[in-house]
Amino acid sequence: MGHALCVCSRGTVIIDNKRYLFIQKLGEGGFSYVDLVEGLHDGHFYALKRILCHEQQDREEAQREADMHRLFHHPNILRLVAYCLRERGAKHEAWLLLPFFKRGTLWNEIERLKDKGNFLTEDQILRLLLGICRGLEAIHTKGYAHRDLKPTNILLGDEGQPVLMDLGSMNQACIQVEGSRQALTLQDWAAQRCTISYRAPELFSVQSHCVIDERTDVWSLGCVLYAMMFGEGPYDMVFQKGDSVALAVQNQLSIPQSPRHSSALRQLLASMMTVDLQQRPHIPLLLSQLEAMQPPAPGQHTTQI
Repeated sequence: MGHALCVCSRGTVIIDNKRYLFIQKLGEGGFSYVDLVEGLHDGHFYALKRILCHEQQDREEAQREADMHRLFHHPNILRLVAYCLRERGAKHEAWLLLPFFKRGTLWNEIERLKDKGNFLTEDQILRLLLGICRGLEAIHTKGYAHRDLKPTNILLGDEGQPVLMDLGSMNQACIQVEGSRQALTLQDWAAQRCTISYRAPELFSVQSHCVIDERTDVWSLGCVLYAMMFGEGPYDMVFQKGDSVALAVQNQLSIPQSPRHSSALRQLLASMMTVDLQQRPHIPLLLSQLEAMQPPAPGQHTTQI
């Protein structure tokens, strides 16, 4: 893994015949690194995601992630600036060049407020939720599901608009499960690719004959909404304490009472967190409800109390 860093340690990298200057490391995961780079041709900052590919399957998955990005030209979905595959001796690195968001993620914002003893206001939550839903609607309309929606996978633009990122877990929205072998394969895949405390109940114990659809994202969206309302996901503490998230998600969520939230917002959350997939709403219904709940646009004149 040390060899992967030497390209940037020399100062610049070239992607699509454009030169980028390495600024600093932004983070790393199990098999990937994210660096902050500056385009010497335009002076803009970018995030360079480098995925270590040990075998052919890794390369195919990285290519698929790039292909998922290229499907969309939507203000609430992260665009791909460039993609390439680089050889590193016997191994390969897949490079995804992405826009850099200096405000960071929705989780960064939630944590920043929590450190001061504050929370997002309901108006802020409703605007964020609308943008997230519009991004999900675009994904679902193309026949896909995100499958790993969580606050750390939602970036915030300069105007506070939410932008969905990390499309590496996306797959077809509607999956017809026929038999125990397929059910177990899907269950194992979900255990690897869908973050446990934001994973829908139907993915913990996949039935031998069932249909899994894009409403796994609606459950995850409910967990994101809960985190915006209360400063942590509904199952974060369950996981951190070592208790069974798989067991906890089988029971209807108890939503804490708070004077910060309207009954309409609580009802919206409760509908997203419906354990039975068949009773859980689709994104278009949630969007219509959200649009009706939207606060006046910033700068619009309202009566001040």
